[in-house]
Amino acid sequence: MRELPLIDREQQVLDRIEKARRRRPTVREERITLAHGAGGRATHTLIDAVFLEEFRNPLLEPLEDGARFAVDGARLAFTTDSYVVSPLFFPGGDIGDLAVNGTVNDLAVCGARPLYLSAGFILEEGFPVADLRRIAASMARAATAAGVAIVTGDTKVVGRGKGDGCYITTAGVGVVEREGAFSAGAARPGDVVLVSGPVGEHGVTVMLARGELDISSDVTSDTAALHGLVAALLDATDGVRCLRDATRGGVATVLNEIAAASGTAVIVREDTIPVRRDVRGACELLGIDPLYVACEGRLVAVVDGAEADVALAAMRAHPLGAGAAVIGRVAEDPPGLVLLKTAFGGTRIVDMLVGDPLPRIC
Repeated sequence: MRELPLIDREQQVLDRIEKARRRRPTVREERITLAHGAGGRATHTLIDAVFLEEFRNPLLEPLEDGARFAVDGARLAFTTDSYVVSPLFFPGGDIGDLAVNGTVNDLAVCGARPLYLSAGFILEEGFPVADLRRIAASMARAATAAGVAIVTGDTKVVGRGKGDGCYITTAGVGVVEREGAFSAGAARPGDVVLVSGPVGEHGVTVMLARGELDISSDVTSDTAALHGLVAALLDATDGVRCLRDATRGGVATVLNEIAAASGTAVIVREDTIPVRRDVRGACELLGIDPLYVACEGRLVAVVDGAEADVALAAMRAHPLGAGAAVIGRVAEDPPGLVLLKTAFGGTRIVDMLVGDPLPRIC
C-alpha cells in the first residue's frame, strides 16, 4: 500500500480534528468528575451541553469571562466565580485574596472598571473561626488594594465531612467606560499575542503547598488584581482585540478558546514564553507543560500587529507587566488550532486538555 506524502498525512490529521470539533457537545459520563471543573475540554463540553443548552441567550453565548450589557444607558459588566482551592493558605496568598483578585480580573478583561463584589461562604462544621477571620481580613485587604467594596454576601454551614473547610463564591459588577468588544472572536490574522509575565506560578505554588511531593522551591503565587495593568494597556492603544486572564487550564486553554472563537490559527514560539526556572523545573518533574498551568495574576492579550510594540511597552511599564512578552501571532491557517514552534525547530499542536493535571488550584 502506497504511503501518502507527509503534507497529505498532516492534512488528514487536521481534517479529523476539525470533524471532531464540529460534533455537537455531549456529556458522555453519567456522573460529574474532577475533570469537569478543571477548565479544560471536559469543562467546556459540560458548559455547552448542559448549561448553555438550557440557559442560552445573547449575553451568555459568547462565553467570555463576564457579561456586558446596558441599563438605562449605563454600560456594565457582571461576572461570577467560585473558589475551592486546596490548601486554603499557600505561599503568596490564600483563598480570600484569590477570590477578590480573580473576580476583579474577570471584570478587568471585559474592559470594565470593577466596582462592587459579593461574597458567599460555604463553611464546614468545625472550621476554625481563626482561619475564617484570617480569610476575611485577606479579602478586605485585597478589596481595598483593588479599590472595590464587598457590599453583600451569604453564609451557609454544612455538616462535618460534607465540605472541605471553606468554599467562596463571588460575583462582581463594574462599569464599562471604554469602546471595544474585547472578545475572543475578534482576533484577526496579523494580530500578535502577548502574555503579561511568567506563566504557571500559581498552579505550581499550590501543588507544592499540598506537601504531597518532596520538592522544595521559593516560588509563590502570582495572585494579583490586574485592572490597573489593563487600564494602562487600553490607555496606550486602541488595538486591543481580546483580553483573557489565564486561570484554569493556563495560557494553552486561553489560546485554544481564542482560535476556536475567531476561526483563526494561533502560532506560538516556545522560546518566547516566559517561565521561571523553578516553575519549569517543577513542571518537568511533574511531567506537566507550563502552558497548561494556572496563573492568577497574568493576562493574555491579542493586539493589532501594528500596535505590538506600543502594547508591549505599556505592559512592561506597569509593575504587574514587567515580564511581559510577545509569544505568538494570529494566522489564517489552520483555523481553530494552536500550533507551537518548538525550540528544536519542530511544530506541534497545543490542544485543550480534557481535564487539568493540577485540580483545585483556584
